[in-house]
Amino acid sequence: MKPSLQRLIGRRSFFRSMGFAAGAASSSLLTDADLEGAVQNVSRSSVPSQLRITDLRVAVVERAPFTCPIIRIDTNQGISGYGEVRDGASKTYALMLKSRVLGENPCNVDKIFRKIKQFGHHARQAGGVCAVEMACWDLAGKAYGVPVYQMLGGKSRDKIRRYAGTTESPNGTEKGKRLKKRMERGLTRLKTDFGIDLLREIPGTLSKPAGMEAYGGSRVMHPFTGVEITDKGIGALSDYVAAIRAEIGMDVPLSADHFGHIGVNSCIRLARAMEKHQLAWMEDMIPWQFTELLKKITDAVDLPILTGEDIYLKEDFAKLVNSKAVDMIHPDLATSGGILETKKIGDLAMEGGVPMAMHFAGTPVSFMANVHCAAATENFLVLEHHSLDVPWWEDLVTGIPKPIVEKGFANVPDRPGLGVELNEAVVKQHLRDGGYFEPTKEWDSDRSNDWLWS
Repeated sequence: MKPSLQRLIGRRSFFRSMGFAAGAASSSLLTDADLEGAVQNVSRSSVPSQLRITDLRVAVVERAPFTCPIIRIDTNQGISGYGEVRDGASKTYALMLKSRVLGENPCNVDKIFRKIKQFGHHARQAGGVCAVEMACWDLAGKAYGVPVYQMLGGKSRDKIRRYAGTTESPNGTEKGKRLKKRMERGLTRLKTDFGIDLLREIPGTLSKPAGMEAYGGSRVMHPFTGVEITDKGIGALSDYVAAIRAEIGMDVPLSADHFGHIGVNSCIRLARAMEKHQLAWMEDMIPWQFTELLKKITDAVDLPILTGEDIYLKEDFAKLVNSKAVDMIHPDLATSGGILETKKIGDLAMEGGVPMAMHFAGTPVSFMANVHCAAATENFLVLEHHSLDVPWWEDLVTGIPKPIVEKGFANVPDRPGLGVELNEAVVKQHLRDGGYFEPTKEWDSDRSNDWLWS
């Protein structure tokens, strides 16, 4: 007998045994068929304690504007949850976890996360773990009928502020005009890239070994490239930012990223030159792994230094916060460990007086995961948004009022789970390879002993 039917029959038996008039009337009017029919008319998304994962499949969306593998986790009760591997990462990071999560109750989100987190790592290697974690929260919310933010302790805000950059230009005035158009669309925070690639055709602006790329080597860490900026180069980049400010004004917060792989002393000199332009932050000046060097930069300049989009799990964020190596943190939820881990990261930063901006460059699935986390995290500042120029981006999902993002903000949905479902027709129009959530039986089992101790 169905558990819900047992509860209804138990309630009727209670009235009978107590001899209440209302109970007597109920027992005389309600037949077993009536009770069974009543249960069938009640909308129940699932019985959470009995929910089990039965499948994991992937659909890879491209040009959103980046390549983004969306995962779908199916269950024995007919409900599915969605997550997303970080932009630019391989779907394999998620598929390899399938055998580890089959049979698990997705409502036990933290248990599953602790089981699989050993298979994640920094940057995009964390994408699979984070995607599964997102999908489990989506399933748990649908099972219990509540939005994800509610399961994180409730929300601190109803709207999520976002920021964005725009397409690149070697001309600062043109770049400023493009950013001005972002302001006209309602954005209240902006971002720009300016780096030593802008100097490649200007003699006397860079000191670098012969043959070294103008950007400093994409796979050589900053302290090891031997690339430094001359005073002339710093002046040229300062003029570039001044031209942007001339177009957008000084009132709107403007952050900056992608400076090139330059030495620490060049980072300090460049950041000092930008103080007069009142930058909201300078991001990833050197790799996040060099805590002491980041602190050296932070202590030497009077504008905020920020990092974090490639850090997996809260422990390395704690090192940065506790050593006061940065002024702000910038986790990407699809790398940092998923929704709950990012909430924990925000909370630990809050204790150190450090605000949290959030990096994001995916589809609306991951976007909504960020929205729920941001809503529940007190020291959240602003969420990045890369897809303003992708006309079909919002059409990838249904179930939420459109536009999803408007006048610089995103509304926090009150629907269960992440609050969105996929628009199958639109997703199918933008797949990179393979089909739409094709079977993945080859990932059902893996003969691996995953224990980390004996």
